[in-house]
Amino acid sequence: RPRLLPVVIPPIAFVMVSLDALVVVPALPSIHGDLGGRPAGLQWLITSYNLTFAAGIITAAALGDRFGRLRVFLAGLALFTAASAACAVAPDLSLLIGFRALQGVGAAVVTPLGLTLVTAAFPAERRGAVVGIWGGIAGLGIAAGPLVGGAVTEGLDWHWVFWVNVPIGLLAILGSRRVLTERRGPARPLDVPGMLLAGIGVAVLVWALVQAPDAGWGTGRTLGALATGAALVAAFLGWEARTRAPMIPLGLFRRAQFSAAALANLLMVGAVFAAAYLTSQFFQIARGDGPLDAGLHMLAWTATPLLVAPLAGRLFDRVGARVLAVPGLLAQAVGF
Repeated sequence: RPRLLPVVIPPIAFVMVSLDALVVVPALPSIHGDLGGRPAGLQWLITSYNLTFAAGIITAAALGDRFGRLRVFLAGLALFTAASAACAVAPDLSLLIGFRALQGVGAAVVTPLGLTLVTAAFPAERRGAVVGIWGGIAGLGIAAGPLVGGAVTEGLDWHWVFWVNVPIGLLAILGSRRVLTERRGPARPLDVPGMLLAGIGVAVLVWALVQAPDAGWGTGRTLGALATGAALVAAFLGWEARTRAPMIPLGLFRRAQFSAAALANLLMVGAVFAAAYLTSQFFQIARGDGPLDAGLHMLAWTATPLLVAPLAGRLFDRVGARVLAVPGLLAQAVGF
């Protein structure tokens, strides 16, 4: 088997996953015009995907260790592909939001296990370059998301924003079965209570933040949801501190380097998705641009990872993370 194929096939799947994080953004005004609903509902088209994506990643990694990483990876691809088809035929906004959440579950499986399967195929001294190649190929999804979403929405219809995932998903499943080998990690029990407490707690907090501008920040519904979400997250932290097989080993956060990296990534991703959501609507609603023009305007921002990620991966093996991360975060801040 050519050595290039194991590093190409999983990122193709991740292209599909990252594409859907932003591909729907230029289509939001068209979806609103077709299905109606409140502005908060449109936010949930983004939030439901990212919420289940974030909540499921660690659980997906544990499932891969137990049942086989390739097997679970293929199951995640199949779920994502099927959920994409369901989004395309959703008759109302509520069902579309639900199917977007299922897409997020599939994405949560594909992302960590795809990267694990890639890095396991190469020796440690080459993994920085391999991850850089992964990032560059996967950056296609981030770069193309707003552009593809705008072009498809304007040229065809917003439903095709989701249909485009179906052939990509099927090709990724067939390619993965042919070029990737099954691997397992150390078996560990699933932290089901931790998974439920974290998922429900974060979902309640996000729901409170999304609906608060309409309902009012001081209303009983908003304050009650914020308090409930905070209590569930606190219960999650208490459970993780005493269970034998935690979903998130809290001891990791005693390492300053880990905590700083996690916080930086949280803030950066939050800023990027918030800006993408608002910027696309600014172009279309405030300026009157079409979906394709909005996608083109955002391309200068979203295309740069294609050029930077492979180079950063190669440099990481030589200079380490700090030399790259600090200027990168400063560049992101200056850009905003």
